[in-house]
Amino acid sequence: MSSLRPLIPLLVAAAILLGGNGLQATLIALRGASEGFGPTVIGFVGTAYFAGFLLGCIFVVRLMRSVGHIRSFATLAATAASCTLMLVLVVDPVAWALIRFMTGFCFAGLFTVMESWLNSGSSNSDRARVLALYRIIDVSAVTGSQFLIPLFGPGGFTIFAVMSMMITMSLVPVSIADRSNPKVPDEVKLDLRRAWAISPLASIGCISVGVTNGAFRTVGPVYAEEIGLSVTDVVTFMSLGIIGSALVQYPLGYLSDRWDRRMVLLLTTIGAMICSVAFLFLPGEDRFLNFALVFVFGACAMPLFSLSAAHANDRAGKDEFVLVSAALMFFYSVGAIMGPYAASVVMRIYGPHALFGFTALIYILFIGVTVLRMGSTPAVPAERRRRFVMMLRTSLLFGRLARKADGPPQG
Repeated sequence: MSSLRPLIPLLVAAAILLGGNGLQATLIALRGASEGFGPTVIGFVGTAYFAGFLLGCIFVVRLMRSVGHIRSFATLAATAASCTLMLVLVVDPVAWALIRFMTGFCFAGLFTVMESWLNSGSSNSDRARVLALYRIIDVSAVTGSQFLIPLFGPGGFTIFAVMSMMITMSLVPVSIADRSNPKVPDEVKLDLRRAWAISPLASIGCISVGVTNGAFRTVGPVYAEEIGLSVTDVVTFMSLGIIGSALVQYPLGYLSDRWDRRMVLLLTTIGAMICSVAFLFLPGEDRFLNFALVFVFGACAMPLFSLSAAHANDRAGKDEFVLVSAALMFFYSVGAIMGPYAASVVMRIYGPHALFGFTALIYILFIGVTVLRMGSTPAVPAERRRRFVMMLRTSLLFGRLARKADGPPQG
């Protein structure tokens, strides 16, 4: 544990930022609805966030190369904290979209800086433990921070001030970290054509998951509020989806390491589709049924990105893991840009339950693609399958940390 001590400040900063980022996603939907913004406006604001996030992933390495890790982190954190306060000072749909675009850019940059720092500061023997801690922090911080909303209330200035303070306080552990300025990583090279050639199924899967998960995270709170759930229940609803995902990822990964991974991907997608269809017939006033179903939905829907990435890595060459990881993250982000607004338009026309009609349609299309690919290409032999890796959708650099931590293919 002593060898990990220099990285503890970075992991603390990661907890603060991951919590603040997860908190904003739910709060923006709730506060926007209370300000009279319709689902399409909230969906467009979510789309703007993911557009900024994608650009941040691509361009932040240039900033790091110019001014280093610490100054990049300070610049992005200060900007993100200011943007958070601007949300409550300027309550306007266009302003919110622009602010969220900038916030997405900043958070993508902050996660990239941290993951580059963790990768540089971790020895080969410690990297797996660092990665495990980072994953635990992600789930715990995002889930726990949601409950600040009912504590402070979504209305007024206080909750936005708390979020701004969280982002600002992330500067403290970074500023006192022992490792001052590690080597800046090489720029992320995106070879989308090569990634598509390696696995069209994984590429389509990540776009599909981006569409559905982006829609759920952005307008899921709107669905929960419009069916009559209280603020505390809305937060619980969103948190249970995250918890379901966290508990099931590794059992699914274990199975996919031993079966044809596409079969696990197919069955999990069918599970997500069935849950989506079930939501269409669920009594809105029964909160416990909603809680139970969203838990199962999260358990099926959220791991699809990691399963798709694992399938692509099975087919990738020895030195193509990072290339594939970055490209699939790009595909996911493209889907996440499209999903929130498209889902919000459907909700405006057909009502809140249409969110899950929309996701069910996307899953049905992906199921069709999966069946076609399984019928046209052979499975990857067991000896060539790499170990399953739970992939976080935080930056294009996460694949570098994950690949070094999880080792070579099974044999």
